[in-house]
Amino acid sequence: MKTTNIFIRLFFLLLLIAASSQLAKADVTLTCESGNRAIEQGNCWGFGATSYSNSQELVISGLWSTKSNSLTNNSPTACWIKTPWMLVGTGNITLDARLDGNGNGVSSKGIVIAYIPYVPSASYGEGTPVQFYTYNFPSFNTKTIRNLTVPIPPEIANSTVVYKFRVSFIGQGGNERAYSDNYVFPGTYWSDPSSSCGPLPVIQDADGDGVADANDSYPNDAYRAYNSYYPSANSSGTLAFEDAWPNRSDYDMNDLVVDYQFTTVSNAANNIVEIHGKIIGRASGASFKNGLGFQLDGVTPNKITSYEGNLISAGSSLTFLDNGLESGQQYANCIAFDNFYKLLTHPGSGTGINTDPNSPVVPYDTLFLEIKFLNNGTAPAGGTVSTSQFNANSFNFYLFSLGHRDKEIHLPDRIPTSLANTALFGTGADDTNPLQGKYYKTSNNLPWAINVMQGFDYPSEKSAIDESYLHFIDWALSTGQNFSDWYTNSPGYRNNSLIY
Repeated sequence: MKTTNIFIRLFFLLLLIAASSQLAKADVTLTCESGNRAIEQGNCWGFGATSYSNSQELVISGLWSTKSNSLTNNSPTACWIKTPWMLVGTGNITLDARLDGNGNGVSSKGIVIAYIPYVPSASYGEGTPVQFYTYNFPSFNTKTIRNLTVPIPPEIANSTVVYKFRVSFIGQGGNERAYSDNYVFPGTYWSDPSSSCGPLPVIQDADGDGVADANDSYPNDAYRAYNSYYPSANSSGTLAFEDAWPNRSDYDMNDLVVDYQFTTVSNAANNIVEIHGKIIGRASGASFKNGLGFQLDGVTPNKITSYEGNLISAGSSLTFLDNGLESGQQYANCIAFDNFYKLLTHPGSGTGINTDPNSPVVPYDTLFLEIKFLNNGTAPAGGTVSTSQFNANSFNFYLFSLGHRDKEIHLPDRIPTSLANTALFGTGADDTNPLQGKYYKTSNNLPWAINVMQGFDYPSEKSAIDESYLHFIDWALSTGQNFSDWYTNSPGYRNNSLIY
């Protein structure tokens, strides 16, 4: 019993090895050297009235070759060998064949090759064979090995649908048998031994990047494959800042209000190619000329080839690298704009822009940003950035004021940039403690900036956010554990009279 189990395990191991080998090869081959036709059948080859032989006199190469039954029928369906399903390549089919010499000198023997299209509704999925090659053995010296070379038919070369090839042995007169060996069919093995040897799904990949067209956002571009969105493909998030940090001031959280949406494009190797960003200016209730930047945490500036689309004032004191990033920074810093009042123009009355209900509404304006990454590893410095090293949390947004670049206001618990004045930590109402990972919060965890990924209706000028949104304090005190939906218009959640 143990011997039988060992044999069964060995048999299936050989099948697995054979199938794995076929999938890894550029050609579909049959050398017959397994010595066991069942192994080839397990790997989806087909045999009709054909077996294996190890006759030393007639084996073509190695220890084994195939041997047909006596060739007494000219029908191509009488005696044959079929390949597994395959994606056909280009070039030549090659095989070696001979007769066993038992003819009477007047017999007629030959080989016919056909391709078989896949038709799901047909028996075994095999459509009508199309014959495209015939070889007739000479009637003399019949034991001579014939090296056959057969061009792939152009109509199926480099196929994106699957086919089989059938090699048929035909004949009349006499009892000669055909021996064959060393089959090579250009193409890729595409059968599934675990599913009755049906064909594997054919992956359409127009740009050849290894990503199926169905999963490729850029099916005709080998350098791009995937999109990821922040916050989503169909919506924008909102950033809102209070610029009085490190003091609390009116705490209306409308000194800078922008919407954002980012699309990160990566290639088939999951390396980032580029980032497309939209920054939509909505409001500013500030007397300061506030700017907006974002740091790509963990991404060094030399991994970026260019950054474009931002709005920088003429004569700005900010300095930039050749690739458009801000200079003097450990990580890549992208300044979206340095003065909100250059993005949206003051309406001429009231405080700020779009924060005073009694003042004219200023239409929103949008910046379209583009960040291009090194993505092929060929540049002398920098190298690629993998999507495993970068995600939505890598965007580190902050406010700064024109003339006060070093006074940065970040979202809670986000690290400052290299240009921030850290001497301001712990002053006013700020309770930053880098050793605890606490940044830009008061002692009771109130922030100076918020990021609402679902969008946000901001307070009117001089309307404190905790008076406009009645559960904002509860949310902040609990470090986000309670009232995570504080920004919604649920009953009892907000005072709409104080919201712009």
